[in-house]
Amino acid sequence: MSSTGLNPRRNLQPGGGYDYPNTGTSDSFDSPEPDFGDSDEAELVSASWNQDYSCFSAGTSHGFRIYNCEPFKETFRRELKDGGFKIVEMLFRSNILALVGGGPNSQYPSNKVLIWDDHQSRCISEFSFRSEIRAVKLRRDRIVVVLEHKIYVYNFMDLRLLHQIENLANPRGLCCLSHDMNTSVLACPGVRRGEVRVEHFGLNMVQTINAHDSNIACMTMTLDGLLLATASTKGTLIRIFNTMDGTRLQEVRRGVDRADIYSIALSPNVQWLAVSSDKGTVHIFSLKVRVFGEDSPSSENETSSNSLQVLVSPASGVNPGSSLSFLKGVLPKYFSSEWSFAQFHVPEVTQFFAAFGAKNTIAIIGMDGSFYRCNFDPVNGGEMTQLEYTRFLKPDSCSR
Repeated sequence: MSSTGLNPRRNLQPGGGYDYPNTGTSDSFDSPEPDFGDSDEAELVSASWNQDYSCFSAGTSHGFRIYNCEPFKETFRRELKDGGFKIVEMLFRSNILALVGGGPNSQYPSNKVLIWDDHQSRCISEFSFRSEIRAVKLRRDRIVVVLEHKIYVYNFMDLRLLHQIENLANPRGLCCLSHDMNTSVLACPGVRRGEVRVEHFGLNMVQTINAHDSNIACMTMTLDGLLLATASTKGTLIRIFNTMDGTRLQEVRRGVDRADIYSIALSPNVQWLAVSSDKGTVHIFSLKVRVFGEDSPSSENETSSNSLQVLVSPASGVNPGSSLSFLKGVLPKYFSSEWSFAQFHVPEVTQFFAAFGAKNTIAIIGMDGSFYRCNFDPVNGGEMTQLEYTRFLKPDSCSR
């Protein structure tokens, strides 16, 4: 992995106020330096994709492991003798990771973030808080730490605190970032139920979106931050919004029964949306949204909302509606909703997180240590075809 050349400023002073973090560099840590070595068989604590879905990290009870997706293989692992990490956040495919302790008997507390440079095999900075860290998000110029009621945004190069954001109770650590360096956008729950706050830092603008009646359960953005997809704790509808003006662009239906949404993913070309839930089905939806604009947005002058347009998808890629849609206005609303275009079934006994791969493929990682790759027909949809299955925590297990 290549180095990003971080040079954190030394002797940073902690600020005052509730839950304000203490920060430091590797010569001033309160936490022990990770002592990586051999360990017994690990249990999976967490799994998460990197920013472009090319890799994923697995936090275990004895450290962490990094996996490449295409082709699937373990890239490297770091094993701890005593405890592991509940958060392992990658920065694309670089040597920089954010680590937060967790799992059985972890020696690392859940209120501290360690920024780990795997090229140097050492921690290069630390953030300490008074409450549990729910998530950490990275982009090349920012570190974002999510607590239950507050979000902190830091400059990556000197660890300077740039922004503090108050929000509604956020136990899931919901937060997403744009990763195009020409835009700087952050989305998180707002201060009211069902509300999403979108920070356009380059424009010094905040957009509030009333996305759902229930609390937000899951969200994601396109890499440029111009489109946002959300689901609520009810888990029946997924909505897509223009983050510039808050306009709802499309609504699709996962089902009619309440469900816990585990993941939402948008394909790089913004043609498809994938959703996984506790119902044991990964759904693919065809999107009508297309993004246009000859000029790339800059952090000083981001693309206006006029660059976002809604077009009807080609007939070969339309989400099927109900056959009773001619009775719209008479039957309940869900009979005329847009339903999924393609589906893949996984066990209901654990969480699964879906992401888009190359050439109409979906990759799925499960908290049971499983990895699936499947293919969907972009013309006819229907049941997806399984291409690969691997138990990634057990290197001697069979793959097919």
